[in-house]
Amino acid sequence: MLLQRIQQQFIDSADLKYQCAQSLAPTVDAAIQAVLASVTGGGKVLACGNGASAAAAQHFAASFIGRYERERPELAAMSLSADAAVLSGIANDFDARAVYARQVRALGHAGDVLLALSTSGNSANMVAAVEAAHERDMTVVALTGARGGRLAQLLRDTDVQVCVPHELPARILEVHHLVLHCICDGVDAQLLGLPDAPSPEQENP
Repeated sequence: MLLQRIQQQFIDSADLKYQCAQSLAPTVDAAIQAVLASVTGGGKVLACGNGASAAAAQHFAASFIGRYERERPELAAMSLSADAAVLSGIANDFDARAVYARQVRALGHAGDVLLALSTSGNSANMVAAVEAAHERDMTVVALTGARGGRLAQLLRDTDVQVCVPHELPARILEVHHLVLHCICDGVDAQLLGLPDAPSPEQENP
């Protein structure tokens, strides 16, 4: 019984990714171009989310500042969910809805990108962060699910939304992780060129 349930989890996740491969590819490409334009123009990516999405934002920033798969110069990114002192201080002194918006207004500039991850698109602090990004003339790349929620209604024509067509947060997050990997890989491909194909000796040592 449990084995079948485990297998079904893998199948459901793979099926959703397969469905999204064609439908989301154009918007993921647009997200890559927005991020690339920012970091090559002297800008940076500010990433944020709640719960598991916060962890995904930190994972993205680590891959961007360090590396994804290939050696390259450092790229500017910051996870707004990483500093517990800042988050708790803002929540205590102001309002939990402001924990990202105040950071965006403090750190964001025109030409930067806000990478906003929200499975529902309805989190009040994420909505406030997008509004703050627009105040700073930043581009927003929103990774959402279902129908995009309130975030989708706030986005401008210059923003990008990658909306996973699913209701279950776990499935949405799995696709979000893949999209983040695609963004890292796409930026690297634009900066470094496509990686060389492995030689037969490398494939069969």
